[in-house]
Amino acid sequence: MQMPNQVTLKPSDHVFTVKTGETILDAALREGFVISYGCRNGACGTCKGKVLSGEVDYGSYQASALPEADKRQGYALFCQAKPRGDVVVECREVGASKDVQIRTLPARVQKMQKLAADIMLVELKLPASERLQFLAGQYIDILLKDGSRRSFSMANAPHDDAVLQLHMRNYGGPFSTHVFSKMKERDILRFEGPLGTFYLRESGEKPVILLASGTGFAPVKAIVEHAFHTHIARPLILYWGARTRADLYMNELVERWAHEHNNFKYVPVLSDPLPVDQWSGRTGLVHEAAMKDIADMSGCQVYACGVPVMVESAQRDFAAQCGLPETEFFSDAFTPATPA
Repeated sequence: MQMPNQVTLKPSDHVFTVKTGETILDAALREGFVISYGCRNGACGTCKGKVLSGEVDYGSYQASALPEADKRQGYALFCQAKPRGDVVVECREVGASKDVQIRTLPARVQKMQKLAADIMLVELKLPASERLQFLAGQYIDILLKDGSRRSFSMANAPHDDAVLQLHMRNYGGPFSTHVFSKMKERDILRFEGPLGTFYLRESGEKPVILLASGTGFAPVKAIVEHAFHTHIARPLILYWGARTRADLYMNELVERWAHEHNNFKYVPVLSDPLPVDQWSGRTGLVHEAAMKDIADMSGCQVYACGVPVMVESAQRDFAAQCGLPETEFFSDAFTPATPA
């Protein structure tokens, strides 16, 4: 009988075993140790860490998330990597989410409301006896009948958990098309969650820079509303990037936050405003707008969510040009699934 492989996490020295066919991340989560992760399909790079001793099967992943140069230096994506024997790995562990139980539950579609031409607010109601415990910024996976999954961040804060709010964009794929053309209120969906390590680190006093593109606003909304609810006094500044004015689909809400909370500031940025928008605000790339305003980020914390190119550019440029410490950048890139 084959003995299970053992993984030692550095620098914590936590030890756990990995079952046959299981990834390092899945085994860690099963044992209650939360490694930073995002997409869980080898596309975003959030779970990247170093293999200090032993060997792994790297699994299937996107080259942009694990370039060959990183591999040669000993890095792997732990959402895909499987140990070939006992291994010692170095990675960023997260403390606050380990006590949150990941569950599979049914939910009823309670409300559907178009927030923009291609964005639908979907509210999910859990069974009467159930509540989902989660951290602001985490996501759920909708489980489809064909065995595939679609990940959606929860746009509501944990204190406001009567329903789960999702912001669904119509990308034109099978599930998006179903949501916008066939799905109706009272339909039943199954989901797994909460998932992800994108949530506000509440210890410390560092100013917080929030960076969102498109529906990356959803988890940022949850984080901001949680910060208000728990009376976090740290300065919060939100840069929300979109193509046109209509893509800032909850602009009035964010403007109201800025009016009502002295520690919150809002900077909307459009990359391609239309003449009809009559836009006099900021234009260009959203992360570059933040860099123009905050040249020194060495004492800040950044939370970035949205399209991968925005998240990757922000992580690279904030560190290289603004002095942001690598450990103070937290992200959730909305990545497509890795092709099988």
